[in-house]
Amino acid sequence: MSNQSVTAGVGLAGVMAHCGGSLVGAVELLAGAIASAPAAPEPYAALAELWTDRRSELKESLEEDGSLSAVLAQAYLLFLDGDMDNAVMALGSVTGARPDVAWGAAPWFGDARFLGVVSAEALAEACLRTLDYGHDLDTDEMRESFAPWFHALDVVSERNPVPESLAAMARLPRACGRYELSFALCDRADAVDRVMWTAVARATTWRVMGNLVQAAAALERALLLDSANWSLYLDLADVRAEQGDFTAAVSLVERGLEFEPHELSLRAAAAAYRTRLSGASDDLRALIALAPGLANATYRNLLIDYACAGPKLPRRLVAKARRLREN
Repeated sequence: MSNQSVTAGVGLAGVMAHCGGSLVGAVELLAGAIASAPAAPEPYAALAELWTDRRSELKESLEEDGSLSAVLAQAYLLFLDGDMDNAVMALGSVTGARPDVAWGAAPWFGDARFLGVVSAEALAEACLRTLDYGHDLDTDEMRESFAPWFHALDVVSERNPVPESLAAMARLPRACGRYELSFALCDRADAVDRVMWTAVARATTWRVMGNLVQAAAALERALLLDSANWSLYLDLADVRAEQGDFTAAVSLVERGLEFEPHELSLRAAAAAYRTRLSGASDDLRALIALAPGLANATYRNLLIDYACAGPKLPRRLVAKARRLREN
């Protein structure tokens, strides 16, 4: 018998009987029922009844349990308590772990009581949590599954247009291939105040779309807003390198190093882009020394590829650099 069929029409008494009176078992059963049909009201009604009847015991049980079932139950119970910010962040965590389930279809997530109160800051954090596990969300199925999230973004960003939060929100629709919504959030943020994070959000969306000219322009606007931010110089240098302009890339990373001379990624990029531009063996040796410390293997390998394409480099040194790609 499925979890959904157990909960449908039998109420809390039937759920508890099925679980032998176990609170943990009841929560797991109800979470399974929600996963099977997130929009169905019965599991939420049973959870609400359980919260009313055995509140302190249930609260203690959930606090000691970090499972997906427990976090999902906490999300709804926090909603019942009126704690909309923590409710949405909990649901964001669950969604990040299992984006294949349309958790946002929960009746409470689209409720006016929730959408009218939840803060932009909390919804932005929840959006970031949905991306924590690096799942591929750019599919028709995922766009359909995340439709309630897109609705929440639209409602909350209009009611509470905090620019930094809207820039963070823009990451979720971008990850889902909803670029127009990502830009719309940026437009709404800019209407309130132009901040660096919004320009970065625009740049990232343009870059994902393959429009390097617009991405570079957006990063230049970001630098006008925060000219001492070393990471912006690195981001723009990477775009210039992708465009094949290694003279500009070298200049940009050198400017970034003026603000953060010990930053590993800046030093590695500087070595790579100098090698690509001039073919200097010392710069390639510097990259070889720095590359193992780069946490992002994809970026490390990209820098190595750029450097190894430099002119008149010794073959043995190039081979040594390329071996780093295999580790």
